[in-house]
Amino acid sequence: MAINCLSLPATPTFPLPSRSFSTVIRSSLTDQSQSPSLAAKRHLLRLIADQDRGIKTQSDPQKLSQIIDAIDSLAAIGRGTVTTDKSLSATWRMLWTTEKEQLFIIKNAPTFGTSAGDVLQVIDVDQKTLNNVITFPPDGVFFVRSEIQVASAQRVNFQFTSAVLRGKGWEFPLPPFGQGWFDSLYIDDEIRVVKDIRQDYLIVERAPYSWKE
Repeated sequence: MAINCLSLPATPTFPLPSRSFSTVIRSSLTDQSQSPSLAAKRHLLRLIADQDRGIKTQSDPQKLSQIIDAIDSLAAIGRGTVTTDKSLSATWRMLWTTEKEQLFIIKNAPTFGTSAGDVLQVIDVDQKTLNNVITFPPDGVFFVRSEIQVASAQRVNFQFTSAVLRGKGWEFPLPPFGQGWFDSLYIDDEIRVVKDIRQDYLIVERAPYSWKE
């Protein structure tokens, strides 16, 4: 099947994550007057704001080190908190990651005659489900379904169950291909910071919409 003929399903076009940074980090307060968690969060968001969701970080070891240090600082603040309760249930939009597979798709989507839109994690703790989603505005989506199990205060185990590349009027199923775990190191009403079984990092924000299949 030629992906450059992709005619993908009618899904709304959403703004890319970079547009949300001004909302997330805007404040009339200085860092010195902020709480430690707010200052640490805004420092992290400033570091990733110009990194094209992690693509630029791949070739900048110094920036990567700075971002990981900032993640560690925020994780220290989140240590001992519960991040696997109902607050985890949301449509989360990716701001930055070190996950090479996702970054490869984002970077190379134009090669296949399309472009990557929002990259999402859609989690429902009660239903024990997680969808990893890459949208291709205006018409399409690739998503991987998973079953999840809360393992501890910050860890969730997952197992992939199926994957689908969906186009306008067609659908191409793919087999499930793995399992693992991720730790939500920090969570609040705006963002979540994640480290997974492969030692990859993910920073996501609560999307202003709910994604459904």
